[in-house]
Amino acid sequence: MSPSANSSRSAPGRRAFLGLAGGTGAAITLGAAGYSRLAPASTGRVLTSTAPVPVPFAVSLPVPPTARPARSEGRADVYELEQREGRVEILPGLTTTVWGYDGIFPGPTIAARSGHPVRVRVHNSLTVPTVTHLHGGVTPPESDGYPTDLLLPTRCAPGQTRDHTQGAHGGDITTAYRTYDYPMAQQSATLWYHDHRMDHSAPQVWRGLAGFFLITDDEEDKLPLPRGDRDVPLMLCDRSFNEDGSFRYPDHAHDDFPDGVLGDVQLVNGTPWPLLEVSGCRYRFRLLNGSNARRYQLRLDVESGGRGRFTQIGSDGGLLPAPQNLDSIDMAPGERFDVIVDFADHPVGSRLILRNTAAEGRMRDVMRFDVVRAAKDATRVPDRLSTRYEDLTPTTGIPVRAFDFRRTSADGEDRQMWTINGEPFHPDTVLARPRLGSIERWRISSDFHHPVHVHLAQFQVIARGNRPPAAKDAGWKDTVDVRPYEVVEALVRFTGYLGRYMIHCHNLEHEDMAMMGNFQTV
Repeated sequence: MSPSANSSRSAPGRRAFLGLAGGTGAAITLGAAGYSRLAPASTGRVLTSTAPVPVPFAVSLPVPPTARPARSEGRADVYELEQREGRVEILPGLTTTVWGYDGIFPGPTIAARSGHPVRVRVHNSLTVPTVTHLHGGVTPPESDGYPTDLLLPTRCAPGQTRDHTQGAHGGDITTAYRTYDYPMAQQSATLWYHDHRMDHSAPQVWRGLAGFFLITDDEEDKLPLPRGDRDVPLMLCDRSFNEDGSFRYPDHAHDDFPDGVLGDVQLVNGTPWPLLEVSGCRYRFRLLNGSNARRYQLRLDVESGGRGRFTQIGSDGGLLPAPQNLDSIDMAPGERFDVIVDFADHPVGSRLILRNTAAEGRMRDVMRFDVVRAAKDATRVPDRLSTRYEDLTPTTGIPVRAFDFRRTSADGEDRQMWTINGEPFHPDTVLARPRLGSIERWRISSDFHHPVHVHLAQFQVIARGNRPPAAKDAGWKDTVDVRPYEVVEALVRFTGYLGRYMIHCHNLEHEDMAMMGNFQTV
């Protein structure tokens, strides 16, 4: 299949109705022969690879390279990134063409400093338009990566320009390159950047347009946490492959995979089921669920018996006020967890397998850690992490808003579509106008697993279905997993900038099928 198989779908395709059985929470996908009834807890359907599946734990874990600034402009460090095709070996003996920032997958990691502005100039040498979003970034609206603010390819004939901009609805369209300004007025955190093009985020992220963006600050520097090669970013995602090694993605995902596309090869930093040799000491792992639709319930199993343990120190928006020990971690697409694992708890020769208990078969395994040497360790996890963390408390009189993520019947049609508050996305529709500097109480409901992402603002989860939030909800969040028939309540703080921003489902197939909405800070 051509990598650009979906590139000709126009905006009306985003609103194409989904052939689903409504009203039950279980759905039957039409147009994909042989698929069975979907259980309410599922987050998509598996697209089976035709390429041979590699042996797990045979390849070492790679770590994405750190980008270097090309120059300075005033106080800002300027990075030049080129979106281009690259040929890489993901499956043994086969070549995969990726669409990558600088031609690699994941793209280069940008290491930024709180209070020190960053300017990223993205050059598009692909054959399709792109949009780059800094997920978790507090950025001006013109640099937020709004889905119709297209960056057209460097080589774009007039006819192609017309095709590419069809349905752009007045977006800010540029050609060849686009500059994104990130003021970095936020605390240390694990962010990521990825494609956010309207109608096409799912296939373009699937083909490689994603990378880490890490922020550090003085508060974090003072903590005795693991650093250097013991501070490891881990992008978890699933993909499927054709027989020749190319990425396999459905030509008509909107029709055949409306609930989400699940791959059958587990990747970590772009490598299938990798192995990391570790010393017997503490490591920091920056976990990112970069999948289109797959959820993870992560657990550390010792191969000889027993379990490892995670100590969570950070969430989407940065450090927690205090660490918390977790036996498992639930991660929806877009979420990040910063955790410490102390391999000194396991003797040299131990093997620990990171497993996804939400998956089946070979997809239950994610990667393996082999403890190969003893080591001195001067690091520790202090009882107090962020002294600047502020617990938000609900008060009377603050605005309360409801956002219902749901399959909704189309007028006059015996079919359904993904919507927020009963409406599919339109760039001209504004769902809320919160005041900059204010706090609002948002109630988010769902009929499916919807990882809900809010641009610009960060929030604290205060309730799940009239119960206290789960341990996984700790800290400042920008993405929350709303489970089937659940109401999540969050206190959302609006700081930063005036302008138009988004709330949307981060199941990328849902996002591409209209499950997005605008809010305008005023």
